[in-house]
Order: sequence, then structure tokens, then C-alpha cells
Amino acid sequence: MSDSQRLDRLRAIAEERCADAEPGHDFLHVLRVAENARRIAAAEGADGEVAVAAALLHELFNYPKDHPESHLSGEVCADRAAEVLRAEGWEAERSDAVCYAIRVHSFSRGIYPESLAAKVMQDADRLDAIGAIGIARCFSTGAEMRRPFYNPADPFCRERTPQDKEWTLDHFYRKLLKIPETLHTTTARKLAAERVEFLEQFLAQLGRELGA
Repeated sequence: MSDSQRLDRLRAIAEERCADAEPGHDFLHVLRVAENARRIAAAEGADGEVAVAAALLHELFNYPKDHPESHLSGEVCADRAAEVLRAEGWEAERSDAVCYAIRVHSFSRGIYPESLAAKVMQDADRLDAIGAIGIARCFSTGAEMRRPFYNPADPFCRERTPQDKEWTLDHFYRKLLKIPETLHTTTARKLAAERVEFLEQFLAQLGRELGA
């Protein structure tokens, strides 16, 4: 079976498993991250099959964002991915590389990946958290958690510590605007520049609308 066929099978499995996922982590998100991974891996000389496979399987499981163990979603997801890859006949070494990339990709874990493929996967996922699509995902998740858009007293966290479990806009300051400094590859940093500029333009426009 070719690499393309192997990935097509994983894509079909991911689509089925993500059928009921909320928009911030649904199959469309999976496809965007997989395309980011493919593009970055090709430019950086990374193992594209491993990076794309990790992207396709990285949303097989998620605790709710307000769950006390939500930061461990990647661990459970990696175990689920291992089961899938075993059933698909992947070699143990290749499967381990994919599962490692899934296990360490989460922003909240703060883990620095050791393999280039895992760095590519982490970068690919983080790119989807910024730019126009990142804004859409942020507010979609905030709505699901029933969090207000912003703190009316200090929307832009000028005089307080961001609390993104209470206010959706705080997530920009707690995570989104910090993403570029966490990216590993030159390719991802170039792709991130325009997206971060858009985040800043959005915040500036929102500030004008709120008079804040």
C-alpha cells in the first residue's frame, strides 16, 4: 500500500470519528492541520507521512475544555491513534513516531518536541489557532463554554492577568498572540506572520468599536 493510500485510510477514519465534534476541533480542522503539516514537512525536509498521519489522528479524543484533565487529551488521543495504526498494519516504529507527535502537540502541555516530524505537527496545529480561522475557532469554543466575549471593565487585559476560562477574548493574550514565538520551523513562522497581523488588526478594530 502506498503512503497516499495509507493516509487516505486514516483520513476516512478521522472523518468518521470526528463526525460529532464541535467546530473548533472538527474534521475540517483536522484537514486544515493536515494540509499545514504537508506543506511545512515538504519545505523543511521532514517525514511527511508521519507528520500528516499525526495531524489526521490528533482529534480522535478530546476532554471538554473545562474538564480538569483537558490538558491530557493528547495522551488519550495518542493511545487511540496507536490502536488505529495497529489495526491498519503500521510498523511499530512508524506508529510510535506518529503517536509521539500527537502526544506532545498540545500548547497547554508546553512540551518541546524532539523529532522534526513532531515539530512540524505542533507548528501545523498552532497555525490553525491564529488568523481568521483562529478567531472563528476561538469564539466558537467560547460560545460552547458559554463565556462572555470580553471583560467589559478591561477587554484587552491592560491591567489584569488574562483569564480565558472566564472571558473569550482573554485567550488572545493567554495563547494566540504568543504562538509565533513557540513555532519551530522557518516555514511555519513565515506562514504565521500574516495571520498574527490579522489578529492585531481584529483587536484594533474591536477596540474602536468598543471605544476601549
